[in-house]
Amino acid sequence: MEYRILGPLEVTHDGRPVALGGAKQRALLAVLLLEAGRVVSPERLVDALWGDSPPEDARHAVQVYVSQLRKALAAGGPGSNPIVTQPGGYVLRLGPDDLDLHRFERDVEAGRSALSAGDARTAVDLLRDALRLFRGPPLAGLALEGPAGAAISRIEELRLTATEDRVRAELQLGRHAELVPELQELVSAHPLREPLRASLMLALYRSGRQADALAVYQEGRAVLAEELGIDPMPELQALHGSILRQDPALRGDAPPSEGIPPAGGAGPRSRAAHRP
Repeated sequence: MEYRILGPLEVTHDGRPVALGGAKQRALLAVLLLEAGRVVSPERLVDALWGDSPPEDARHAVQVYVSQLRKALAAGGPGSNPIVTQPGGYVLRLGPDDLDLHRFERDVEAGRSALSAGDARTAVDLLRDALRLFRGPPLAGLALEGPAGAAISRIEELRLTATEDRVRAELQLGRHAELVPELQELVSAHPLREPLRASLMLALYRSGRQADALAVYQEGRAVLAEELGIDPMPELQALHGSILRQDPALRGDAPPSEGIPPAGGAGPRSRAAHRP
């Protein structure tokens, strides 16, 4: 059985889709997949499916949905029924390659390891493979409440940081000119993501567009001030200064993307406001 949550929920067996039933059953399976290998309490499932307005028979409804899902998954063939009842709730047992999210996380980790080891080409290949697993927003079309919604946000964040790492690796390979259009779209969609803005600045500068790179910095500074009341982080300010000085370290043949904030931990949401 193959389970896919990096896009609309899908389950297939030997390449054929498995019918999962109605929206609530699909949502329940989605929660179990997000917590694969961990016990999920009936209360957690009720919260995810109905939020603050559960019906009086919500716990019974959860039992019915679990039973129906077991029948649906059993239709996939022998050994295809992974939902197990344990003290405290239900657990979904999967193999290491059964869930697309797990494959994504493994490829991203391997890609980052390659990037840290200086193998940008391997890093690009691994990170591209990981990102290709997305078919749209995670669990698109399902309304999930409570911690399940937060788990989906975490996956979206993982997707963005993997994209930031892949861009860093491609910059190391000298692909600055071809990255500019993609980075412009990404910065437009995520104007507060400083690693993306730094990558765009560097790509523009290495493409002979110093004035455009400086304009991207000023735009980001204005957005951060207006939206969050903060200045750009020190790494972005340092990159701006290096571009002003035309620092030789920023040449297209220079090693590893100096001045680009690390993916993930550099966003404005993860740091306190600072002012020079």
